[in-house]
Amino acid sequence: MVGSVATHAFRHPDDTFAFRNETLWSYSRDSVTGRQRHEKRDPPPDYHLRCFVMARSAKQFFSHAKVDPGMVRLEPGVYAHRIREVVDRSPRSISTDGERVLFPGYANLREFSLEQEVTCKEHLGAAWQSYLQRGHWRMVMPYTRRGQHHEALRLLDSVRAGRAPVVHVFTFPALTLNHAILAFEARETSKGFRFLTYDPNSPDTVLDLDFNLRARRFCMPPTEYFLGGDIDAFEVYCGPFL
Repeated sequence: MVGSVATHAFRHPDDTFAFRNETLWSYSRDSVTGRQRHEKRDPPPDYHLRCFVMARSAKQFFSHAKVDPGMVRLEPGVYAHRIREVVDRSPRSISTDGERVLFPGYANLREFSLEQEVTCKEHLGAAWQSYLQRGHWRMVMPYTRRGQHHEALRLLDSVRAGRAPVVHVFTFPALTLNHAILAFEARETSKGFRFLTYDPNSPDTVLDLDFNLRARRFCMPPTEYFLGGDIDAFEVYCGPFL
């Protein structure tokens, strides 16, 4: 499987999940300080803390699954087994067409996950897999502007090679942001690069991740869970320690 190429470019929203990763906290801006405020949701959402699981799984479906809308649909139990087969495969490799796991009866992952939402949620992975993602150690290491410039260029190469990289975006030590997204397209801007990404927290919209070449910084726009601004970023699920 290693060294194979994708059968098509990652497409949004076709290659994304129809459901969202809910946040455990609700966020707002403090009207006095301008800082991000948060409070725990009560009751907590049923499906949360799985942004890394969902971004990784979207990459694995892109790399290891295929669909055929002309075939008869299967029972949920059969699909459950096939979901587990996909997410057990390495996100660092791409299967050949003959090696891919078949999901008959659906045109794409979006349609499949809309119809089989419960089965997907049960078998993609647990919340602890987001907490214990092996690349988290890198977040606490020093991040230089030169290092982030190199990371942006690596990410650009990965996107242009069609690998659909999963990106850990964060602020540390504040941790007003600690999240995973999937980059599927890159464009040049007047200031640098813009990565178009799939955000598991908001699957119906494309999230921009910008890199400013002069400042050598990544930044994100405001979202429901982040006030927007400068962040750090690096690719995960791309090496033995990430």
